Amino acid sequence: MPGVGIPVAPPPPAAAGRRVRRGLAGGIVTTLVATLLAALPAGAAQAAQTLLSQGRPVTASSQENYGTPADAAVDGDSGTRWSSSAADDQWLQVDLGAPAEVGQVVLQWETAYAKAYRIEFSTDGKTWTTAYSTTNGAGGTETVPVSGTARYVRMHGVTRATGYGYSLWELQVFGDNGDGGGPTLPGGGDLGPNVHVFDPSTPGIQGKLDEVFKQQESAQFGSGRHAFLLKPGTYNGLNAQIGFYTQIAGLGLRPDDTTINGDVTVDAGWFNGNATQNFWRAAENLAVNPVNGTDRWAVSQAASFRRMHVKGGLNLAPNGYGWASGGYIADSKIDGTVGPYSQQQWYTRDSSVGGWTNGVWNMTFSGVEGAPATSFPQPPYTTLDTTPVSREKPFLYLDGNEYKVFAPAKRVNARGTTWANGTPQGESIPLSRFYVVKPGATAATINAALAQGLHLLFTPGVYHVDRTIDVDRANTIVLGLGLATIIPDNGVTAMRVADVDGVRLAGFLIDAGPVNSPTLLEVGPQGAASDHAANPTTVQDVYIRVGGAGAGKAGTSMVVNSDDTIVDHTWVWRADHGEGVGWETNRADYGVRVNGDDVLATGLFVEHFNKYDVEWYGERGRTIFYQNEKAYDAPNQAAVQNGGTKGYAAYRVDDSVNTHEAWGLGSYCNYDVDPTIRQDHGFKAPVKPGVKFHSLLTVSLGGNGHYEHVINGTGASTVPAGTSTVPSTVVSFP
Repeated sequence: MPGVGIPVAPPPPAAAGRRVRRGLAGGIVTTLVATLLAALPAGAAQAAQTLLSQGRPVTASSQENYGTPADAAVDGDSGTRWSSSAADDQWLQVDLGAPAEVGQVVLQWETAYAKAYRIEFSTDGKTWTTAYSTTNGAGGTETVPVSGTARYVRMHGVTRATGYGYSLWELQVFGDNGDGGGPTLPGGGDLGPNVHVFDPSTPGIQGKLDEVFKQQESAQFGSGRHAFLLKPGTYNGLNAQIGFYTQIAGLGLRPDDTTINGDVTVDAGWFNGNATQNFWRAAENLAVNPVNGTDRWAVSQAASFRRMHVKGGLNLAPNGYGWASGGYIADSKIDGTVGPYSQQQWYTRDSSVGGWTNGVWNMTFSGVEGAPATSFPQPPYTTLDTTPVSREKPFLYLDGNEYKVFAPAKRVNARGTTWANGTPQGESIPLSRFYVVKPGATAATINAALAQGLHLLFTPGVYHVDRTIDVDRANTIVLGLGLATIIPDNGVTAMRVADVDGVRLAGFLIDAGPVNSPTLLEVGPQGAASDHAANPTTVQDVYIRVGGAGAGKAGTSMVVNSDDTIVDHTWVWRADHGEGVGWETNRADYGVRVNGDDVLATGLFVEHFNKYDVEWYGERGRTIFYQNEKAYDAPNQAAVQNGGTKGYAAYRVDDSVNTHEAWGLGSYCNYDVDPTIRQDHGFKAPVKPGVKFHSLLTVSLGGNGHYEHVINGTGASTVPAGTSTVPSTVVSFP
């Protein structure tokens, strides 16, 4: 059909075999890509001896404690150090950002030095050659002459000289990177024109908040983008009303470092008390003492409430208790009671609540202290005691007067917040190691910054890219402020992530362009097979939109190929209102496709795609909370006919999958163009012992279309409910 574009093909049948080869993947890939580094004559690397390693990204095999991180060995401060655990072998490696001619490595050892070690080179971070080796390390300061081309340089400790681990004050790599010195693009700098930084003494804070809110209150598809950043301290008498594309966040390491004696408010006066379109906004890392004892956060999709401490209650409904359509809380503490009232669905993760009053259709909790027990479908609570794997979103903060990004540590079987009981665990990265992306930046410049080894901090703005942003380096952070928005031009994919460890994507919106993009976001290439269980890639508060702000098209919005990826709060939306909306105008057949194994989705919102909203091909996938609406604008039954099946499932697990589990899923239909349309089911999955679903529902909104079953042929039809919006439920399947 015209306008469909080129969809991403599902994995071929042979891909099923990849899932049982996981333990061999690293060796296979290494064998396929191995190349020997060409050794240069001894004098070749001596032409320009520039310090290349200072401030560069660095990783280590281990860390003794949180006071001796890997980056302390390349910070230029001889009073800070990296130290490893007390075991052999251990290593420390630095990414120079691009291949360089390396001529010298200087090791400034603490007392715990290496008796035997190697200096190793690599161009890709995977295949290593030895540039220098000794079994008679002397400790102190060792200057090692080396020669060769490398992007990555590693000190590989083989034998310790003491009973402690390995400990380096500094690892310095000297050489010539071909441009006369260090990186061509600077890290750090100011945060651009749309970031508003306050401290408690700043005059006119309330006025600035009100000015921006007036601009953004109803600007659902506008181009304004704003972030309010509050330095640590106490702010009295504020009411921060948060509109579209607006983020408010504290700049402390903990929420209680920045306290508002007042409110952070989202209401729906602009939409006559209906909160179902209060999208694209965020509140993070603040403590709030509400004026009347209860804060109001009446939002729907793509509105995160993270790392917040509400010293009172939290009301999730608009004034007048009008409609509201779902939201997300994580890593937060609400001392009082949370009142969802009219909220249809909600997901809360790794938090603490003083109580929870009700639920409409689907209230799901994982790792939440104080959460109600599972009682689905009445009340509609689904509760997991812990979250299997989680790692909180990176955030900007102030360490003294220096901006840094804190990257929280991974947790397994998490429960409660990361910050309420001690020092948050994770890594602090100076802003000098980020390319601060400002409006007007091109994809070429952004990719050049990534190639240098810089992380990315997108400041609030709208960014058109004429080529794909390629995130190829392990542990890269791509962090957006103020709902920074990336629009791919000419049908390109907006962003691709290589099959590497620990990439963190967070806090930005991808908006499809008018020329069809086969994909908008790809996590890992097709056929990716590396094991990332120890250090997964995370996708957090990353939203994808097709249409609404103008005509847009995409084949598949998000494709997850890398194993172990965590998708933590996303809204992937084919627009049902706004500009450029129509069955073919903003054609997008598929929302999310998961090919990787061991992928976990926590807070998955996917809506309105022409065919399947979610397709899952990977093994051992898990989803905790899923919210879906089928495409309102289907013109007739024939348009959604799937062979002999009426309609495309909202969430389909492929028949090849043997193990999959999901909790708290809802699919709603509102076929307002043709209310006679029928869906055979909302969910489709193979009937196998390892495939399990818990707490599912389907709802017909006002009788506009109906579901014959909930999952496969199980679950009652919604037809008897007529226009009453009473859900059909299944407690467990099979």
